[in-house]
Amino acid sequence: MATLSEIRALLGESRFNWSDPAPWTELEQEFGIAFPADFREVVDAYGSVSINGQLYLKHPASHLLHNLGKELRMDLEFWREEDMAEFLPSRAGTAPGEMLPVASATTGEAIFLRVPDGPSSPWRVVVQEMDSPSWTLYEMTFGEWLLAYLKGRDVMLCSRNHAPDGPFYEPLP
Repeated sequence: MATLSEIRALLGESRFNWSDPAPWTELEQEFGIAFPADFREVVDAYGSVSINGQLYLKHPASHLLHNLGKELRMDLEFWREEDMAEFLPSRAGTAPGEMLPVASATTGEAIFLRVPDGPSSPWRVVVQEMDSPSWTLYEMTFGEWLLAYLKGRDVMLCSRNHAPDGPFYEPLP
């Protein structure tokens, strides 16, 4: 499994380093789900950021302008609309097998975590391309998927073109 240290080695030292679990606890109680540990670890380390000027991750701290809770509520509503639901392999939501929208990209992708079918099943990443009905299931955890993205692997459109000199990140305002 990808570790935060491997991600830091490619992306650079994190500066956000959030340690209060309260925003996660509130969000998890609201949605009735526990986010995967690797996703929480990365987001707590880096906060709400743009990675390579392409991928957007959001932290759940409600005082942030770009926060995961607000985005998650809007994205779930959007992806549950009848004309958008057909673009996903299963319903957007927090029940087993459903798609939880957790990130977005300037190149038109929406990044989802597929909620495990059972307690021993792993979380997986699904990337949906907004300009087509195409989606891809990646049989990897969020940390593994992010590490593949940072290494320029083909897990999103044009990922190498956005960081020809190597991965970087910028905090969102």
